[in-house]
Amino acid sequence: MKRDKKLDSSSIQNIISPSTRVKGDFSSNGDIRVDGYLEGTVKTSGKVVVGKDGQIVGKLECTSAYFEGAFQGEMKIENTLTLKASAKIEGDVVTEKLMVEPGAIFNVSCVMKSTVKDLKGDAKTQKTA
Repeated sequence: MKRDKKLDSSSIQNIISPSTRVKGDFSSNGDIRVDGYLEGTVKTSGKVVVGKDGQIVGKLECTSAYFEGAFQGEMKIENTLTLKASAKIEGDVVTEKLMVEPGAIFNVSCVMKSTVKDLKGDAKTQKTA
């Protein structure tokens, strides 16, 4: 059967399975789920989900992230970083919103950025410490 539809790259999910180890740079326009080990730079315009046994070591840049597993390194999240009770995060974090469940380990240097509208309605990015 012939497919006429082109896949929207933002709807594609990339999966690093539990038995997979990746070393190097990884980039995608779609979402990424990590249940294995990923070492290097990870960039996506989508969401990153790290399962309970998943681990990322290095640099992460994405729209939003959901962690049950571990991260060590430098993280830049455009929107929301969500940490479940089993998450263990170490390093440097820049994010707009942060949700942390009790029990999560969050041993980082963190910068919270927010978008503030001035009286003219123009959006400005503002860093808070």
